[in-house]
Amino acid sequence: MADKIFVGRRKNSVARVFLRSGSGKVTVNEREFENYFPQKEHRDNILLPFVVTETLGKYDVFANTNGGGISGQSEAIRLGIARALEAINPDFRPLLKAEGLLKRDPRMVERKKYGQKKARKRFQFSKR
Repeated sequence: MADKIFVGRRKNSVARVFLRSGSGKVTVNEREFENYFPQKEHRDNILLPFVVTETLGKYDVFANTNGGGISGQSEAIRLGIARALEAINPDFRPLLKAEGLLKRDPRMVERKKYGQKKARKRFQFSKR
């Protein structure tokens, strides 16, 4: 496989992911991903494509991510890794697809409406 960068998106986060065969080291924004994602849930989320395809520890991941928050960034990286694994070996597609890892999550934050506190929350109503 040629050197190719795969993009993953979630909410307002964008992740550019590059996979290289190696020992399973994950680097996010030039930092160890244990430091970048302190919560175990986010780290497990990133490694899910490797667990599903049973390739954990076979590839080094280099990811640059920006925008959004920690949750969105971890899911954006997950999508980028899944796309990269599919490009490396097309046989992984059914496994990744069954787990829903190749689908871009379309949910976004609803915009705030005028005359309201937030998107759906309203100011307190007073009859008198």
